[in-house]
Amino acid sequence: MTEAEFKKHLDAAEKSPKELATAVSGLPEQTLRYKPSPEKWCVLEVLGHLADVEIIYGYRLRQMLTDTKPVIAPIDQDAWARNLNYLNSPPMELVAFYALARHHNLRLLRSLKASDLAKSAFHPEMQREMTVAELSERMGGHGAAHLQQIERLKAMVSKKGGLSSRTQ
Repeated sequence: MTEAEFKKHLDAAEKSPKELATAVSGLPEQTLRYKPSPEKWCVLEVLGHLADVEIIYGYRLRQMLTDTKPVIAPIDQDAWARNLNYLNSPPMELVAFYALARHHNLRLLRSLKASDLAKSAFHPEMQREMTVAELSERMGGHGAAHLQQIERLKAMVSKKGGLSSRTQ
């Protein structure tokens, strides 16, 4: 990965919390909790996921930079969404946590030397090493992908013209 590509990923990652805050600010409860189907996430679950995954990104990044032969612990993101009370969290608190954790991770990434980008950890689900450069690329696109998901959920609610109490 070139220095310009790395900077592009970090710049994209930096924009994500502000864009997310704008997208969810003032949303009514029915929109925050709307699920297109039982196995799909609502906006609140997406926000909880983003906040928690930023912790994971930070931990994985630190493993890669400091540990000898680190191994990434896989997560079951759906189990996290089901079991970590995302639906009981205030949406703007989740956004604020995501923004602060993202800022902290980006500060570390921006301090790295070019040689640090090749440091890695074994990712069991991928069955290969994942590098700091790859992790930064994922961070750059992760928030944007979930922002699109949130916009789709908002459009679904809008198209329905509101929700009955049965679908909340």
